[in-house]
Amino acid sequence: MQTTIKIEQGVARMPLWRMARPVDFEALDGEHLAIVGRNAAGKSMLADILIGRHPLLLRDPEYDFSPSTRPLAADNIRYITFRDCYGGDNDATYYLQQRWNQHDIDESTPTAGALLEQEFLLTGNDTPERRQLQRHIYELFGLDQLTDKYIILLSSGELRKYQLAKALFARPRILIMDNPFIGLDATTRTQLDELLTTLSREQALQLILVLAKTDDIPRFITHVVSVTDKTVGEKQTREDYLRTKAQRPSHVLSNDKEEAILALPYAEKPYSATEVVRLRKVSIRYGRRTILRDLDWTVLNGERWALSGSNGSGKSTLLSLICADNPQSYACDITLFDRQRGSGETIWDIKRHIGYVSPEMHRAYKKDLPAIHIVASGLKDSVGLYVRPTESEYAQCRWWMDIFGIASLADRTFMSLSSGEQRLVLLARAFVKDPELLILDEPLHGLDDRNRQLVKDIIEAFCRRRNKTLVMVTHYEDELPPCIDHHLHLERN
Repeated sequence: MQTTIKIEQGVARMPLWRMARPVDFEALDGEHLAIVGRNAAGKSMLADILIGRHPLLLRDPEYDFSPSTRPLAADNIRYITFRDCYGGDNDATYYLQQRWNQHDIDESTPTAGALLEQEFLLTGNDTPERRQLQRHIYELFGLDQLTDKYIILLSSGELRKYQLAKALFARPRILIMDNPFIGLDATTRTQLDELLTTLSREQALQLILVLAKTDDIPRFITHVVSVTDKTVGEKQTREDYLRTKAQRPSHVLSNDKEEAILALPYAEKPYSATEVVRLRKVSIRYGRRTILRDLDWTVLNGERWALSGSNGSGKSTLLSLICADNPQSYACDITLFDRQRGSGETIWDIKRHIGYVSPEMHRAYKKDLPAIHIVASGLKDSVGLYVRPTESEYAQCRWWMDIFGIASLADRTFMSLSSGEQRLVLLARAFVKDPELLILDEPLHGLDDRNRQLVKDIIEAFCRRRNKTLVMVTHYEDELPPCIDHHLHLERN
């Protein structure tokens, strides 16, 4: 049987890129693989070795891309990674509020549709067959609704659809995807699963998925490779792996840490707002596009809300109004913490009550600072750290990092961490000032099974304290903590 990728006793030339043991890996034609493991286990490092990004000592990976006539790995392998960047090639100047500030966009900036058309023409001939593929992908992902939008204005889920479309236009021999289902609503996840299943059957396309969430192993996957502590395990059939894999724990947070969260001292001046959020007939429009229409919503002190809706339905836009990141909030009838928006308060008066994490924040946080500095920036409501924390503030940061199981990462730089470790650091940042309002937009993105449960346990314990209000967004119902007592579902306009 044809071997498409083969690595024997592979050791990266650079010590920083080396696995704990030499890598043995073989992918046969007709196999579709899932690479699974804990956060920071080495999954993405293995993927980088497979595509030749990390050159090896002694011998390079062996490839056989037939029936493709293109000899180079770069022509035959497409690797979509969401581990470090929630945007794309144009993220160099991205900042957190940019998505809500359309006046910053240069008129010459190409739209998502123009960039997709450019990618389509660059990756193959303009034939009726390829145009049919293009139309199918556009229809599947609803891309016709995105073509007139700029990249920075796309939601995290829309960005994934955009990047997947770009990769599929190239008709690669091997497609490697890092956590492809995160950020996608249930309908789109099903559609993507069906599309990949069809492509894997009808074309000479081999699929390799890198997954932290093992519930996401689709049925078209034939084999699983586990990576543990930067050691690549033997290839198993999907059935054997599912039969022997450990069940997701039902509770991870220790009793001692849970009690410590409940015993946290309260502020000297207790928080007393009754209406944490009140929106009256709020509408948000960008050009001809209406994102929110006549929305009424009230969140009272102590309530725990789940916010749901399909990709592009306005969930992140709604949260940007609450977090004072969207300039259109001044034109809306909004009350935050019992104060009418625009009555003289600053954005910092608002933000000091809020702990926040989101895909947009992860996308914007390209600061290669020590992880403890990232956590400490939550005390200052800044992206980056511009004021030196006190020793007591550093102790507060270390305490929360220990709660999230990342105390050992305090001195590691943010960009050297895996995406799962980065997400845990940003979560510690959201909790570090003991906020009255937690806004958690897809907080479990990229986390492995154990860490997903740990974060759920922490949210549940935190919300048992007095005067704590929660708004949480997720596309997975099982990610919601038990404390959720209210639901708001947004329909796409």
